[in-house]
Amino acid sequence: MHKTYHGSCHCGAVRFEADFDLARGTNKCNCSICSKSRTWFAIAPGNGLRVRQGQDALTEYRWTPPGKPEPFLHFFFCKTCGVRTWASGDHPQLGGLFHAVSVAALDDVDADELAAAPVNYVDGRNDRFDQVPADVRLL
Repeated sequence: MHKTYHGSCHCGAVRFEADFDLARGTNKCNCSICSKSRTWFAIAPGNGLRVRQGQDALTEYRWTPPGKPEPFLHFFFCKTCGVRTWASGDHPQLGGLFHAVSVAALDDVDADELAAAPVNYVDGRNDRFDQVPADVRLL
């Protein structure tokens, strides 16, 4: 069941709401940026994320992977404290427009609910979002 969660950056300049179902699982990816930042996220569908405060406090990072014509994801950070709050992308294999919301940035998630959520591992390094990477030990 979809539920609305509230989140923010560390300094509180950015505040948002996101709708998703933790029972469907959270995600960890092995692509280069997710691996380096130890990203743990839940997917909110296209209209499932709303910025409530601090749109002007956000900065965006885009990276075009080798061999790709353009960036796949847009990563949003607070300009002041540097906390990554979510990434947004549009990919047919992932259902179109989506937001990868950092579960670490959620303010009102119940610890037991989050701990009980399944963790899905995805092979983003090889654009195989439907497959588990061969090695998930460090994700």
